[in-house]
Amino acid sequence: MDIANISTVSEFVLLGLSNSWELQMFFFVVFSLFYVVTMVGNSLIVVTVIADSHLHSPMYFLLTNLSIIDMSLASFATPKMITDYLTGHKTITFDGCITQIFFLHLFTGTEIILLMAMSFDRYIAICKPLRYASIISPQVCIALVVVSWVVGVMHSMSQVIFALTLPFCGPNKVDSFFCDLPVVFQLACVDTYVLGLFMISTSGIIALSCFILLFNSYVIVLVTIKHHSSGGSSRALSTCTAHFIVVFMFFGPCIFIHMWPLSSFLVDKILSVFYTIFTPILNPIIYTLRNQEVKIAMRKLKKRFLKSNKATPHHYF
Repeated sequence: MDIANISTVSEFVLLGLSNSWELQMFFFVVFSLFYVVTMVGNSLIVVTVIADSHLHSPMYFLLTNLSIIDMSLASFATPKMITDYLTGHKTITFDGCITQIFFLHLFTGTEIILLMAMSFDRYIAICKPLRYASIISPQVCIALVVVSWVVGVMHSMSQVIFALTLPFCGPNKVDSFFCDLPVVFQLACVDTYVLGLFMISTSGIIALSCFILLFNSYVIVLVTIKHHSSGGSSRALSTCTAHFIVVFMFFGPCIFIHMWPLSSFLVDKILSVFYTIFTPILNPIIYTLRNQEVKIAMRKLKKRFLKSNKATPHHYF
């Protein structure tokens, strides 16, 4: 049967986070600020790593890619939500909704694998330092990033194909500020219990399994660090702690939403805001505040920028 004949819904209404005008204006200001800081902060990390040769290492190469993904994750739905608060236009076309689902799962799926790659990098650096250069080569780093994106595309395509097979025949009010399967599939004209099991099996269990693997790897790394007391070990502890904070803050909401797809809409809304708006800002905050190398590189970049501005001749007419 043709999909066009199954789905009679041509657009969805995004109910957003609140009907209160005062709260909407509050969200507009707060989310606009967070979005700008996310984009500027992550862009600064990318520029700093590229500009400073001392940061041309596997860890910072992976960190740069994480910043790019975080900027993408922050951009797939937040700008539309911000403009919707101003215009009052809170509808999204069926194709637009499917597109949001695709990009959401593309970026989250890619980030999950990239976080595992960063965990693997720290594990080899701390537990097998003598073999680090031979194992984590530039080619391996590029391969890890490529694999992350390939897995992200495969995961997002599976979610989109699943969404396109759902019959939508009437209800079109999405109780969120963007389209995601745990919310959208509840509008389908079929038994949502079976669909909920599919959600748990394809996204929830995968996310939980990856988190358990990451958790175990960081436990091993932290135990290894504990047996050392040098300055280098202290720096490694700081780096790994920062990595684990990012992992926990990213995986927590994802696991809850996809392991319990029929949970409270209020809880889902809070967690959705968390991993699409708050989590992308954690990367620049955590890595710049806790990482001396990045802070030093940023100060050097600032001095170079100010120096070049002074050296540039000004022409007055």
